Amino acid sequence: MATDVRTNGSQSDLRHHGVGELVKDLSGQFSTLVRQEVELAKAEMAEKGKKAGVGAGMLGGAGVAALMTVGSLTAFLIMALALALPAWASALIVTALWGAIAGALALLGRDRLRAMGKPIPEKTVETVKEDVQWLRSRS
Repeated sequence: MATDVRTNGSQSDLRHHGVGELVKDLSGQFSTLVRQEVELAKAEMAEKGKKAGVGAGMLGGAGVAALMTVGSLTAFLIMALALALPAWASALIVTALWGAIAGALALLGRDRLRAMGKPIPEKTVETVKEDVQWLRSRS
């Protein structure tokens, strides 16, 4: 049961208003609703952005800790090999090991990127071309 908020009356009060006035009221209420929804979306995105920022910072910290771990592992490997070899040979072997790992990862990554193809949405481009062709045929 709809009532006019301004007159605090019953449904019969709406019957005394003209169609133009009712449409104007509806338009104003719709505009207010849209503005409120946009403000709610902005507030929600700001809150999510803050949480995402904290999460990204933690991931960055985890990356730094992982890098420190790899550095410690490298030192350990050099020291362990130095028990059987000269220190310079141990360092050279560990460096070559990390270089081989980096090279293998680079080659695998390059192959995956090549297999992906062009960085364009090919299916979307094709459907847009079909849409344009269909529109031209309708003209």
